[in-house]
Amino acid sequence: MAEAALVELREISKQFAGVKALGGVSLSIRPGEIHCLAGENGSGKSTLIKVMSGVNRIDGGTVLVDGKEEPALDPRRAIALGIQVIYQDFSLFPNLTVAENLSIGAELREGRRVVSWRRMRAHAEEAVRQLGVALDLDTTVEMLPTAGKQLVAIARALMAQPRLLIMDEPTTALTGREVEVLFGVVREIQARGIAVLFVSHKMREMLDISERLTVLRSGRVVAEGPIRQFDEAAITRAMTGAELDEVAFEGPALAADAVPRLAVSGLSVAGELDDVSFAVGAGEIVGIAGLLGSGRTELALALFGMRPNYAGEIRVDGETVRLDAVRRATEAGIAYVPEDRLTEGLFLPETINRNIVAASLPALSRWGLLRGREADRVAADTIRAMTVATPTGERPVMQLSGGNQQRVLIGRWLLRNPRLLILNGPTVGVDVGSKAGIHRAIRQLAVEKGLGVIMISDDIPELCANCNRILLMHRGRLRGALPSGLPPAEREALLSERLRGLS
Repeated sequence: MAEAALVELREISKQFAGVKALGGVSLSIRPGEIHCLAGENGSGKSTLIKVMSGVNRIDGGTVLVDGKEEPALDPRRAIALGIQVIYQDFSLFPNLTVAENLSIGAELREGRRVVSWRRMRAHAEEAVRQLGVALDLDTTVEMLPTAGKQLVAIARALMAQPRLLIMDEPTTALTGREVEVLFGVVREIQARGIAVLFVSHKMREMLDISERLTVLRSGRVVAEGPIRQFDEAAITRAMTGAELDEVAFEGPALAADAVPRLAVSGLSVAGELDDVSFAVGAGEIVGIAGLLGSGRTELALALFGMRPNYAGEIRVDGETVRLDAVRRATEAGIAYVPEDRLTEGLFLPETINRNIVAASLPALSRWGLLRGREADRVAADTIRAMTVATPTGERPVMQLSGGNQQRVLIGRWLLRNPRLLILNGPTVGVDVGSKAGIHRAIRQLAVEKGLGVIMISDDIPELCANCNRILLMHRGRLRGALPSGLPPAEREALLSERLRGLS
C-alpha cells in the first residue's frame, strides 16, 4: 500500500490575465522523499511552487496537506503546516551577518521586541550544527560565495522545522564540487524525515538526486513516476516534446602552419595566472575545464582587458595586442559573455533592443546622438538571427527566459563582428531546449564566420559535445589537454577522471 501523501495537488488550474499557467495539474509528495519537479522555462514550475507555498491562490482544483483540504492556503498557513521554500535568489539580507540572517525569522516568530545578541547567536549556532556545515557566523552574507548563501538559506529554512522543503533551481550558479556538497546536505535532510521537492531542468541532477519525477510542459503534467523509469532521452522528450540528440562538434582543428585567431604566450597575473600558453584557431571551439579557483574566469577577464597588469604576449590574427583595458580588447575583436548575465551582462530594466545595441553605440550614433531607427532595425535583425522568442524588442529584457536572455547577450557582441568569442558558462540557468539551440548557434558561428571560441564551463557534457579541444586548468596554470577525436561518452569519463585527479 502506497504511503499517504504529505502534500497532494488535485487538478490544479491557474490563470494570469487570461493566460493559462496551470491546466489540471496533479502532484503528490510523500513524507521523507526526494521528488523532482522538472520542466523548461515557462512550463509552470514556479507557479506550482507558489501554489504549494500559498503565494498563488488557485482558480480550480484541490490542495490537501496530510489528507485534509486547505481551501484558503496562504504563506503563513503553509509555513505553519511545515512547507518551506528556498527560492533562486535565496531571499537573504545581504548586508546582515550569517548569524543575523539565520536568527531573524525565529525572532519574528517569537514576537521579540528587543534584540538579544546572545540569544540570536545561540539560534544561529544551533542551525549550523543541525545542518552539519562550517559557516562563519560573523561574515556578512554579501561576502559569501553562492554555495555559502545556499547553505545559509537551507539552514534558515530548517530552523522552522519544515516537513517539506522546496528548492527552486538550487544548483543554477554552483560548480560541480558545490553541487556534490549540496546533494550531500539534501540527503542528510531526507534522513531526518523531511521531504524535498527539488525543482530543476538539469537532467543528470534529476537522475542523481531524486526518487520520483514529475515533468511539466505548457502547464500540464506530461510524465511522472519513479526515477528508475527515466533516462536523459526520456526526460528530454517529456520536457520539450521533441528529440534533441546532439552530436559531437567536428569543426576545423588548428593546422600547424595556420595563423591562429588567438595566440597566448606566457600569460601571467600575480596571484591568478601563471605562464599560460595556448592558441585558438579560426572556426575552432576550445573548452576550458577546471575546478572552482582554477583560474578559468581570471583567464577570461585577462583576455578581455580586465587584468591590465598582466605579463606575457597576446596575439590576435598574428598581431601583438596590449589588452590593458576593455576598450582595447573590443577593438582587437574580442567579445566576452560573462558567467552571471543578470549582474554582469544585462541591463535588466532596459528593453531588449537597447541591450542588443549597448556595445555598438558609437557605430549607431551621429554627432553623439543615437540613430534610433537604425538601432531598432539592427536590433530586430539580431532578434531574428538569434531566434529570441519575443513579440517585440521593446519588452524589458528581464521578462525573457534565461535562454533568450543569453541569446540577447551573445547577439549584442556579434554586432561588433568579433574575431574571438569568450563564453563563460554559456548555458548556466538555461533549460534543455534553449541550451541545444544556443549550442547550435555557437557551432554555426564558429564554422560559417570563422569565429574563434573559448568555452568555459562546469558542464562536462557541454564541453565534450561542443569543443574541438579541451584544456584543463588548475591553480592558475594549464595542466594538459584531453585527446581529440574521442566519442563524447569517453571524453566525459576521461574529463571527469582528470578533474577528480586535480581536486
